[in-house]
Amino acid sequence: MDMAQFSHWNKKNIMDGTPALICIPDITGFTEFMSEAKLESSRKIIPTLLNEIIYANTIDLKVSEIEGDAILFFRNGQPPALSKLLKQCQQFFKDFHGKLDEFSKQNQQNEDFQDLTERLGLKIVVHYGTIGMAKVGTHLKLMGEEVIVAHRLLKNDIPFDEYVLITKALMDQYREDTNTIDEINQMVTYGSDQYKHIGKLPYYYISAIQLRSFHQKLME
Repeated sequence: MDMAQFSHWNKKNIMDGTPALICIPDITGFTEFMSEAKLESSRKIIPTLLNEIIYANTIDLKVSEIEGDAILFFRNGQPPALSKLLKQCQQFFKDFHGKLDEFSKQNQQNEDFQDLTERLGLKIVVHYGTIGMAKVGTHLKLMGEEVIVAHRLLKNDIPFDEYVLITKALMDQYREDTNTIDEINQMVTYGSDQYKHIGKLPYYYISAIQLRSFHQKLME
């Protein structure tokens, strides 16, 4: 491909940076489970759980990639209301664990399906920033530093197995939503981690159990 051809491909296939919500639900315990379970069982369980997460989407998230044990969602433009975003995260947890319970009950004689709720879990990273998108075949691939940041935050020092991590960059978008911010500030914990080539990344986190309580309070 010469420079003229590359320039044409670049204009046709790479979209300019746009502000977007990035959401990554990631299955925890995946590597250990895959090493212990029979291939037939893992081929049944993991794709079904990933589909369950995709079908739980209620806020118009778009799937960019399925990354083994995680799904990279994005949504261009302004993020949804914080209460709606947290409700979406709670729905991810609810549907995910509902499917785990269903698997265990329907396959009681198969040891691969026993204690699934203790062996597998879910963590969710939500971030906001400017992303680029490149068309690769029929898919849109997310690109840019903010995509890297979201992925790096999957490795952190949060002391829970299941949680939602909300970056400070995303929380800053909700400064005017004072009622919800005041409520959630009572439940979230501030944290930060240092990452090579990126620096210090501040965030807030809430455990899945705390999120369920918060969601129930919103429903009252």
